[in-house]
Amino acid sequence: QVQLVESGGGLVQAGGSLRLSCAASGRTFSSYGMGWFRQAPEKEREFVAFINRSGGVTYYADAVKGRFTISRDNARNTVYLQMNSLKPEDTAVYYCAADVNPTTVTRGSLYDYWGQGTQVTVSS
Repeated sequence: QVQLVESGGGLVQAGGSLRLSCAASGRTFSSYGMGWFRQAPEKEREFVAFINRSGGVTYYADAVKGRFTISRDNARNTVYLQMNSLKPEDTAVYYCAADVNPTTVTRGSLYDYWGQGTQVTVSS
């Protein structure tokens, strides 16, 4: 089992930045590929970003490519999502998730563990 706790959400103006953190406890953090997903009101959950176990491979949704950066610190059992140039359409609850055996990393249903989410609101 692994427990995931997100933090760092909040209210920011368009064009601003936020950094989300996801702290993991339990089994060895470096054993998991990590993803960030988001869900806006009345919309389906969508993939945002993925990072592999070592941190050497990352993958982004087209909507955030060039603005968001995913990273991880295995010594601190934490994954980050740096969000720059935020837009109102980035408003959502952001979730981190852990995948024991990453394959199709954009499919949330394949992830094994989820955090409780953190709200990000971008005002225009």
